[in-house]
Amino acid sequence: MLCLYNIGIFFYSLLVRVFSPFNAKAKLFIQGRQDLFSLVEEKINANEKHIWFHFASLGEFEQGRPVLEKLKQAYPAKKMVVTFFSPSGYEIRKNYPVEGVFYLPLDTAANARRFIDLINPEIAIFTKYEFWYHYFHALKKKNIPLFLISGIFRPSQPFFKWYGSFNRSMLRCVTHFFVQNEESKRLLLDINVNQVSLSGDTRFDRVAENTSAIQSLPLVASFVGTSPVVVAGSTWPQDEALLATLALEHPNWKMILAPHEIGNSHINQISSLFPKAIKFSGMQNNPQQEAQVLIIDNIGMLSALYQYGDIAYIGGGFGAGIHNTLEAAAFGIPVIFGPRYEKFQEAKDLVELGAARSIKNNEGLENAFQTFSQHKIHGEKARTYVMQKTGATAGILHEITRYIS
Repeated sequence: MLCLYNIGIFFYSLLVRVFSPFNAKAKLFIQGRQDLFSLVEEKINANEKHIWFHFASLGEFEQGRPVLEKLKQAYPAKKMVVTFFSPSGYEIRKNYPVEGVFYLPLDTAANARRFIDLINPEIAIFTKYEFWYHYFHALKKKNIPLFLISGIFRPSQPFFKWYGSFNRSMLRCVTHFFVQNEESKRLLLDINVNQVSLSGDTRFDRVAENTSAIQSLPLVASFVGTSPVVVAGSTWPQDEALLATLALEHPNWKMILAPHEIGNSHINQISSLFPKAIKFSGMQNNPQQEAQVLIIDNIGMLSALYQYGDIAYIGGGFGAGIHNTLEAAAFGIPVIFGPRYEKFQEAKDLVELGAARSIKNNEGLENAFQTFSQHKIHGEKARTYVMQKTGATAGILHEITRYIS
């Protein structure tokens, strides 16, 4: 099985290289790893111990960020290294104030040994479900404590199948799992992985903190004025087609649309759906407060945009799965999203509480809109849910700090 895994990593690398001339993310993936070890050697003193945080992408970074920042506060003299697998995390957070932010070298035995030797981790902290065979086993071999925070597991994963011994071997390398729900804990215990705590999801701490230290956006506030607002975050084309109909049917409502992809072709596609919309990049010289729709054509603003919303629409539910609902819920606004949300416990909870609705078509969107626009109680339930779930970070820190000298 290890042979197949290594072959898979090789072909993954090969495919990314093949597509890199035609795909911006693939190009960044390759470029970011060129001369990577030289960059690490230049920035990191291998004779000093470091706390290593690894994230798949930007979403996982925001999820693990409360733990990272609390550790920075508790141990200001400790040096830290952050790695990302995906360009969506690295390109936005590459200047985050730690000793080094890097792409994670591809998971080969040689890369894992060399990278770990270079950053010399005292402990390693991975977020949610990043499992890399060679990195995990190299850490285990060196007796470096490895933690997985905000973990979530499902019965369909290979760890819990008869053929999953290879995958289970990675679980044995983890010093402690901090999981989000009871099902995850039970699944691990059932396969005799006992080093597990039900801590909850650190995203709740992050989004709660976000509401208390939110950045004001004067241009957005000027656009909104006194109008009620739908904030649509991380949208995809099928989401945007539905939202275009909603905007037409409710001209007294304003809409802030922050798409998941901000390439020129997608922004132009959105502009064709909303021909009178304005783009954030053009607001400085021409605010156009009378416009109904504002298209956010940059990355990094979404979490601050929800402060202006009365209803949120979260994209991705017609594709692989919805994006972050908690950022909106923390601001006390109800949430609408597409049908694919079954993998997201917080979305299921919000639906059950009446603070969110899943929709499949224009009729469903209109019904959800009518319900949420008429009663504030749904948004209040969303905020209460988030605030009641905070506290995961404190429990994780209590355990992790036992391993820091």
